[in-house]
Amino acid sequence: MKLRKLITVAMACIMVFSLAACGSENTQEDAAATETTTEENKAEEVEETAEALSGTVVITGSTSVEKILTDMIDEFTALNPDVTIEYTGNGSSAGIKDTKAGINNIGASSREVKDEEKEDTLAEEVFAYDGIAAIVNPANEVQDITMQQLSDIYTGKITNWSEIGGADAEIFIVSREESSGTRSAFEELTGVAEAGGLTSSAAVSEGNGPVQAAVAGNENAIGYVSFSFIDDTVKALKVDGVEPTAELAKAGEYKLSRPFLFVYYEDKATDAGLAFLEFALSEEGQICVEDHDAITVD
Repeated sequence: MKLRKLITVAMACIMVFSLAACGSENTQEDAAATETTTEENKAEEVEETAEALSGTVVITGSTSVEKILTDMIDEFTALNPDVTIEYTGNGSSAGIKDTKAGINNIGASSREVKDEEKEDTLAEEVFAYDGIAAIVNPANEVQDITMQQLSDIYTGKITNWSEIGGADAEIFIVSREESSGTRSAFEELTGVAEAGGLTSSAAVSEGNGPVQAAVAGNENAIGYVSFSFIDDTVKALKVDGVEPTAELAKAGEYKLSRPFLFVYYEDKATDAGLAFLEFALSEEGQICVEDHDAITVD
């Protein structure tokens, strides 16, 4: 009798354990199935998003951002082959005006948006910071210059290199066009704007590249360019004793620096345009900033 009871109890236990194991297996199978379904859904969503991202994005504005922006565009369109991004460098002021006139989707500026340009609906997005380098020909003896000396040169108060420790030669001044964000930032930071503005004897070049080329080809020239345009054809001067490097600009020690930013209208932005703006701030986008010696936003 006792044996029969023991057998009955044992059978009952076996059935309970079997049911529990079965239930566990079912639960694991259900969980695995749910996980698989979730991953498939995510994959489908990503695929649908990629397929939906298409069209043309027009960007106009600053030439200072050209190298960074070109790399960003290449990386972004490689990931989104159905998107075309057209970039034209025509100056920061022109880029902002184009945005407000509906000529572009995104404007690129290498300076702060001025009070008279601001609108409540005009969005601004800083994607990098940049330094402005005062450059001379490599043959020039001058190594260091002060902000006041830069102001005095560009307003015409200092006209000979011997006045700041250089050779006895007339200074050939190279500046940028009026719509240039680099020029606006340079003149504001050095005090040229407050001191009466650019001297009429200055040569005006459109774009960082032409300024760089003009200085490289003239031993007595001085100009200013974005950090990304410093190479061995020109010499970047220390300003107030501080080397023109991204690290020192980010630390606030190098004073000739400014923001790179996009301007756009949120209600007029396309999905592709918004996706590009997001990409510019992503880790991949910020690598493009670092690759050209500019300063990341983080």
